[in-house]
Amino acid sequence: MQLIIFAALCSVSVSILLKWLKEKGFEPVQMIIWNYVSASLLCFFWFKPDLAHLSLQHTPWWLILILGLILPSIFLCLAKSLQFAGIIKTELAQRLSVILSLLAAYFIFHENFNTLKMVGIGLGLAAILSIVLAKGKTQNSSQYYKSIMALISVWFGYALVDILLKYTSSLGLQFSVTLNLIFIASFIFSFIYVGFILKQAWLTKNMMAGLLLGVLNFTNIALYVKAHMLLKDSPAIVFAGMNILVVVFGIFSGLILFREKTNWMTLLGLVLGVAGVMCLAQAM
Repeated sequence: MQLIIFAALCSVSVSILLKWLKEKGFEPVQMIIWNYVSASLLCFFWFKPDLAHLSLQHTPWWLILILGLILPSIFLCLAKSLQFAGIIKTELAQRLSVILSLLAAYFIFHENFNTLKMVGIGLGLAAILSIVLAKGKTQNSSQYYKSIMALISVWFGYALVDILLKYTSSLGLQFSVTLNLIFIASFIFSFIYVGFILKQAWLTKNMMAGLLLGVLNFTNIALYVKAHMLLKDSPAIVFAGMNILVVVFGIFSGLILFREKTNWMTLLGLVLGVAGVMCLAQAM
């Protein structure tokens, strides 16, 4: 259980740092770039992917390149959502992306659904609707619509990444190899975008902050995978524990660190979201 707690803390810490550093004048796009440097290096040394025997011919490079484009894009959407919607709503939207992943599993991968799983999906959809439509007290119309778009992009984006990763694994490519190649591709695309399209000046403070984000980002993944390996007979505990703890830590950080205000629709979304996760965990 300690692994799940630390994984959840690392996940929320990424959001906290990203939001706090943005308010301090750091550039999110540059931080995202250097995040993939430390993440790819840690992935290589921790998971030890067998890149030496990588088949150039049979590797789905098109899929890895697509994920390499999508991943930094979603990270940027996360930064925007933290800015306009706040950490509480953003963490819940990120966690409830599993709802879309499950719907894809049903319609695309033809997995069987039981009643409990359908109830969980229904509660999750209702939770997303509640938090997306909940308007903050200090938000004007422009900020409100920006928060809606940011939350929806996070919700769809993380689900899309999850679906594509599942599809990649179904092709027989190892998880560690896939993850390492995606991190490298994400760094290359992000570097090209900032250096040659945006033509931003490189700042050391953004690089250092990004490297730290990458450590937290990868540690979250590594601990979550390790927890699944140690509790391979109890995946529901890992799934429910991770998702619920991230939401709880997100609530506390939002209320205490950033003084975010909640209303009844946001609270309703939180309750429905946690109930949905519990139902999905029981259905596993």
